[in-house]
Amino acid sequence: MKVYFLTLGCRVNQYETDAARRLFLDNGHENVDAPEDADVCIVNTCSVTGEADRKSSQMLRRMAKNNPNAVIVAMGCASELKTGEVPADIVIGTRDKNTVVKKVEDFVAQRSEELDHKTSHVRPEVSKSDEYHDFGTVLSPEGARAFIKIEDGCNNFCSYCIIPYARGRVVSRDEEACISEAKYLVENGFKELIVSGIHICSYGKDQGKGIEALLELLKKIDSIDGLERLRLGSLEPKSMTPEFIAALKELKHLCPHFHLSLQSGSDTVLKRMNRKYTTAEYEGRVNALREVFPDMSLTTDIITGFPGETEEEFAETIAYAEKLKFAKIHVFPYSEREGTVAAKMSQVDMSVRKARAKRLIEVSDNLAAEFAMSLKGKEAEILIEKSEVKDGKLVYEGYTSNYVRAYATSEGREFARGEIVKGFVFAAKNETCFMELVH
Repeated sequence: MKVYFLTLGCRVNQYETDAARRLFLDNGHENVDAPEDADVCIVNTCSVTGEADRKSSQMLRRMAKNNPNAVIVAMGCASELKTGEVPADIVIGTRDKNTVVKKVEDFVAQRSEELDHKTSHVRPEVSKSDEYHDFGTVLSPEGARAFIKIEDGCNNFCSYCIIPYARGRVVSRDEEACISEAKYLVENGFKELIVSGIHICSYGKDQGKGIEALLELLKKIDSIDGLERLRLGSLEPKSMTPEFIAALKELKHLCPHFHLSLQSGSDTVLKRMNRKYTTAEYEGRVNALREVFPDMSLTTDIITGFPGETEEEFAETIAYAEKLKFAKIHVFPYSEREGTVAAKMSQVDMSVRKARAKRLIEVSDNLAAEFAMSLKGKEAEILIEKSEVKDGKLVYEGYTSNYVRAYATSEGREFARGEIVKGFVFAAKNETCFMELVH
């Protein structure tokens, strides 16, 4: 069969799409780049916001309309939450995506027997398993950086978040499976590995372990021969204890880039969100990190227009963001998610949410430019992801270790995709720096 994939949402979804693609290829099927050419169209859905929900349904309907003979498959968070409402032939939840090939093959076989497309629409029940469903080794198509998913689910139940209902509680991947995948990826040329999951600081929690489980795993991945960069996904602020930070410092290949989700710079809003820290505690964790990693970049997520958010509370968030000097802020206007506590609170007008998001994005852009400019005149290294000729010069593109987009040139030598090369930053503009490579 010819199979088309579309991914909506987060990096974990992209990882799982890459995994599903590999399963189809391993079973003799073909990946195609256009839904019109496919026998099977698979959408890995997202439900983190109302807009993501709508887009998931929209894309499924569009594919069914443009290719009425194709088998339409929905998997992921929106599928988990709205099983009976999803416009697809096959609906797969968040915990059984590794069964997608069998379910599609069984569906096609059944449809062939019945010779009736419409009577063979079966929506299997989504999985409620409390075990980690492993895809095995997943090769990313990027070719330079690869993700390793180490856990799924979240136990925090922040008042605005639908993810614990969609993904379930924390389930951890077997440590040996994580290490085996990491070794395979490095052996196949990946220089940078990104440890990811829904809530990676909870790795091992379902097995009665604490943060030491994540540290042990990171140490073992860090020791793999040939690895040059180890990058971490989103981290829990309260986990950034002095002991944890000191252990991170011992990792030889750890990139000095930390994503600590904030969500608001107002203590009263954080309390309504059911976030389990104050702005003072968060700032203390950031200061402790910066003492150990002085050149680190700090990125975060912030929601604007959370229920009940006043102009004064939003002003607190603006001031706090500028004080902490984030290298980048991922900004989201609040989106009601039915079934969450926040959906029952007094709502801020959507126009206000969006206006505040626009203001915060401007702050983020200024902070990102300031951080990129701070690299000017310094030595940095770039992981080359792609290159192209511009104005007669070969220009390389990639990220520095502290996660700034960089463009680089070199006199006298060419470099291949996937190489990590040192250079000097001679200029910066907006969120980007410009380098001259040395060799």
